[in-house]
Parts: sequence; C-alpha cells; structure tokens
Amino acid sequence: MRAVTCHQGQLRVEQVPDPVPGEGQVLLDVERCGICGSDLHARTHSDETADGAAELGYDDFMRSSHTVVMGHEFVGTVAGYGPGTRRRWPVGTRVVSLPVLRAGGQVHLTGLSEKAPGGYAEQVLVTESMTMPVPDDVPVEAAALTEPMAVAWHAVRKGRVGARDTAVVIGCGPIGLAVVAMLKASGVRHVVASDYSAGRRALAERCGADVVVDPAAGSPWSSFAESSRYLTEAVALAEVGVDAMDKLRAVPGLPWWHVLRAAEKAGATPRGPVVFECVGVPGMIEQIVTAAPLLSRIVVVGVCMGTDSFRPSIAINKEIELRFAFAYDPSEFHQTLQWIAKGKVDVAPLVTGTVGLDGVAGAFADLADPGKHAKVLVDPSLTGAAGQL
Repeated sequence: MRAVTCHQGQLRVEQVPDPVPGEGQVLLDVERCGICGSDLHARTHSDETADGAAELGYDDFMRSSHTVVMGHEFVGTVAGYGPGTRRRWPVGTRVVSLPVLRAGGQVHLTGLSEKAPGGYAEQVLVTESMTMPVPDDVPVEAAALTEPMAVAWHAVRKGRVGARDTAVVIGCGPIGLAVVAMLKASGVRHVVASDYSAGRRALAERCGADVVVDPAAGSPWSSFAESSRYLTEAVALAEVGVDAMDKLRAVPGLPWWHVLRAAEKAGATPRGPVVFECVGVPGMIEQIVTAAPLLSRIVVVGVCMGTDSFRPSIAINKEIELRFAFAYDPSEFHQTLQWIAKGKVDVAPLVTGTVGLDGVAGAFADLADPGKHAKVLVDPSLTGAAGQL
C-alpha cells in the first residue's frame, strides 16, 4: 500500500507492506487522518522525545533512524479482522479508535512507533477493544477530530472549570482552539483566548471564545481583574477574618472554622481563573505564573520539548496550582465522539485544509506558519497534488 514514511526527518510517499491484522486487531481503510502538532515535534525532535519516553519505561518511541508511518488522529472503515476478535461491526462500518495497538504482548503508540504504523497511509491497524463506531450522520471530517478533541476535553476536566469560572486559553493553535470549543461545550460562560496570530484569534471566536486578545496589544488578564485587585481582596478578607475571630471569642462554644467555611461557600474568598497553556515553548510557564492573578489554576497542555524553568517563589506566594494534562482515557474519547455526533461541540472551524498523501510534506511545511492553518487532514484517496490548502 501507499504510505508516508518519516526517516531522518524526511517525509516520503512509499510503497510499504500491506498491514495484516493480528490477534485482537482490526484492519481499517483510512478515510481521513489529522496532522497533529505532536507529529511536527516528533519529526524533528524524535530522539529527544524517545529518550524521555525510555525514562518512563517505553522503549519503542520513534527515533530519527527509524522508518515510521506517522498519524494518530484517524477515522476509517472496517476492512477486516484478525484472530481472537469479536467482529463487532460489519465490513464497511465507519469507526474511530484510540491510537494504541496491542501487538506482540505489548501496547504501542500508533503513528509514533515502528511497531504500530499510523494513519498517513491507505490502511491502519487498530485494537478492537479501543475502537468505536461513528454515528451515521457524523461527517467524516468531524469524526477525524475525535482524538484531538478528546485531548482538549481531558485538559478541561483536569482544570475542573466551573460554569462561572473565567478560563484563559494561551495559544490558539489546534489544541488551544479545541480547548476553547470544549470549554464552551461544557458550559463555561466566560472564555478568554490569546494569540499573536489574527487568523487564529478569528478561529477562536468561531470556536466560541467570548474575548480574544492580541498579547502584543493587550493583556489576557485585564478583561476580568488585575492581580493587584485579587491581592487587595485577599488582604481585606484577612482583616475581616481577624475582626470576626476577635468577636467570636465572646461566643462560647462557637467553632471559629464555621465562619471560614461559610465564607468559602458564599464565594467571599478570592478565586483566580483557570489558565490553559497551549503554546509549549520554553518560558511560557514562567510567563503565566508571573502574570496570572492570585489563586489561579494553570493546566499545561502544550508540550515543551526543551528544558524549562519557573520561579517557585512566585507560584507559592500566589498559591498557584500547576497541573499537567496528557492524552485522555477511553471514556473521555467516547464522550467526545458523542458530543461531536450530537452537535454539542462544533469542530468544523478547526479544519482548514485537506491533502492527499503526496501533499503531507508540504502540509508539514505550511503548518510551521501559525497564520496559515489550524488542522490539516490527510485523505489517502486523493491522488497527485490534489487537496485544498
């Protein structure tokens, strides 16, 4: 079959052996496969990433010396089954799958390992238990975005964002845009999105952002409160607490902590926004920790490939919460597919181009320019230079 391979950072369309489904595996004819930011990183930083993965116990992440068929955001139709499968869906059924392949007694990352070729190809292997049917009325382009939207949904859940909280999304690349969309789908009323690119800010508005900010011209923090105001409220609350504690001394048997708990429940205590770092370059965490208001919660979604640092003393004095989000679980993947199917989340604004296998290398180059595209899909059925970029 035809596939796009990556070797020493070079992308080529080649003939590779047809995949044969093994134990518990399903063979899919690929209909669409999204190009992910992690693919762009893996192409040029695979050895560094592989070293980190090895430290965590996974030794089969792609390296520059390997020849890998990338692509892990795919949708396809069932073409065949391997032994030991339940054959749950008729041939031709459209499905999506978590990009993990059980093979040889191990689980491998589809599209990011030589042992699990990905979706930049005419066919791909998936694990039957990780595969889900796509409802009939879901467009194929929308189904292809199940995987990246699940990443965003996991990040939103990690942030524990309430409907009345303010969410701030820093960076409106594909994942930042997906986070904006999932925040709105989950009922968050006030979402601020910040990006230097005018094109990406426009896409953030289409995805539902209530406020969009050009950080070169304004601050993403100024739309709801300045850090100094939060600090003033905290000091004022402390003064009120001291006065209340003094008065409570005259009331025998009344626990002082009842007053503090009542203040928390009534919303009298200050609360910062939930911030999503979706840029993934050195210095972003420090920048956000320094600029964000008191008691902010920061969810790091962007993958920084280099060593980074921030000042813990600033985070401590502001009582900043710092969380990191990675991938998703099967229930989040399934819920994302259902939300797409029901129209609860609109993924159409994210798709800005489609190419055939011959256009993948060019799409990688174009995606390096943040002003050109959000999500480019690969359609293996397109021939030659066909596609829309």
